[in-house]
Amino acid sequence: MLITLRHIQKIYNTGEVEVKALNDLNIEIEQGEFVAIIGQSGSGKTTLLDILGCLSHPTSGDYWLDESHITTLPDSELTTIRNRQIGFIFQTFHLLPRKSALENVQLPLMYAGATRLQQQSRARELLTTVGLHDRVNHHSNQLSGGQQQRVAIARALANQPALLLADEPTGNLDSQSGSDILSIFEELHHQGQTIIMITHDPLIAQRANRRITLLDGRVLADEPTESPKEPMLQEN
Repeated sequence: MLITLRHIQKIYNTGEVEVKALNDLNIEIEQGEFVAIIGQSGSGKTTLLDILGCLSHPTSGDYWLDESHITTLPDSELTTIRNRQIGFIFQTFHLLPRKSALENVQLPLMYAGATRLQQQSRARELLTTVGLHDRVNHHSNQLSGGQQQRVAIARALANQPALLLADEPTGNLDSQSGSDILSIFEELHHQGQTIIMITHDPLIAQRANRRITLLDGRVLADEPTESPKEPMLQEN
């Protein structure tokens, strides 16, 4: 089992008010699954993503990632896990605007201690994988939104992470670009990559192989998605 969450609670205290963002959450995710976490605003999706990405500690409960008991580790070890085992993809891309696509993808490799030759070779390979072999020297302001998100995916894959976390990855894209990004996720899933995607859109969640629905910090439903993966177009 790649991910195990046991009795996870996350409580925020705002003055005299106590808010349970996550309430006794129990989830298991196997290596190679493509999981969509879906729910309305305030359901706990972002809080769960922060805990899965080792960006936040639960108030109580246990989190294991690839046999590491995350909830017992110091911040220094969590930083290493984030850099080496987790790839992040955000709605707003978070690319460095003064760096080329190649340089953006090289950054995690640089921090991991790869040589410059290794950085460039791996970055070019990944940009080719996401269909940007002809855009390696373009800066982000020279790329469309869909292309920027492809660079972000390549960057997230740089250190061969065990887990890929995507937070509303199509939220800033038109429908065609969004579908193209989801197709990349599907191909990565077929290659064995574990992907957890946060979304509020049921049609996007349908592209995953498993859908976990949150409501008020609890798991409301946990079920496989139905095929076909591609939303069907109605004929006029």
